[in-house]
Amino acid sequence: MIKKISIIGGDLRIAKLADMLVEEGVEVFTYALENYDNNQFIKCSSIEDAVIESDVILGPIPFSSNGENINSPFSKEKVNISDLFNLIKGKTLIGGALKQTVLNEAEERNVNVIDILKREELSVLNAISTAEGAIKIAIEETQRTLHGSNVLVMGFGRIGKILAKMLEGIGAIVSCEARKNSDLAWIKAYGYNPIPLKFLDENLGKFDIIINTIPYVIIDENNINNIRQDCLIIDLASNPGGVSKEAIKEKNIPYILALSLPGKVAPVTSAEFIKETLYNIFDEIKEN
Repeated sequence: MIKKISIIGGDLRIAKLADMLVEEGVEVFTYALENYDNNQFIKCSSIEDAVIESDVILGPIPFSSNGENINSPFSKEKVNISDLFNLIKGKTLIGGALKQTVLNEAEERNVNVIDILKREELSVLNAISTAEGAIKIAIEETQRTLHGSNVLVMGFGRIGKILAKMLEGIGAIVSCEARKNSDLAWIKAYGYNPIPLKFLDENLGKFDIIINTIPYVIIDENNINNIRQDCLIIDLASNPGGVSKEAIKEKNIPYILALSLPGKVAPVTSAEFIKETLYNIFDEIKEN
């Protein structure tokens, strides 16, 4: 197991992760986490002091919102990406949702980069928190029980599969939309109502709640009129999402764009999932 790690920036998940790593005997050096109320890990006064201590640097998840500075909600300091890369040449940086421009800059500065969100084990585990977060929103934002409600899950990937199972457990009447015949067969095998994409439009009016997991627009000005006015739409997909923002605004149907749910609804569990994935990465680095 790795003995030292530097952590730069990050949200509550990363702060909780730092706590966990210290408890397991890892020496953790941090910067841009100074406003997190904890005295276990080492809070360095400069970014140079933090990164010099370790060959592995953990950055935020997601890494950056503006492509210029890393995400650091627990700090007033702005950490410039280029400045960080200049300090960690020859080292390994682990972050999440790294944009291509960041990857290109890392390559130019000889920084080995690992996007932890592309790890299959973390994607699967994060789907659990995302599904629970979507159900939490559905309970809070509707005036009916999920039990007995007609719910459509759009997409049958990692999140769609776990979400459909949870909804069924609550007693919802679950339908799942998919494009591939293989996915439609699995939907049917699991006991959900399969809806092929080509028949989606004519079925939209049946549902009390629609939860989208597909990262491209499916609901637009051409089919939004098929949706009931009292239907709640929850969009879990990254931009542009599965719903036309212009169409939904004009129709005035209840719509919630719910991104990055793992860190919002279950930061401790999310930190545990990240830790588990980190250890897998550390083992692979050691083997190489």
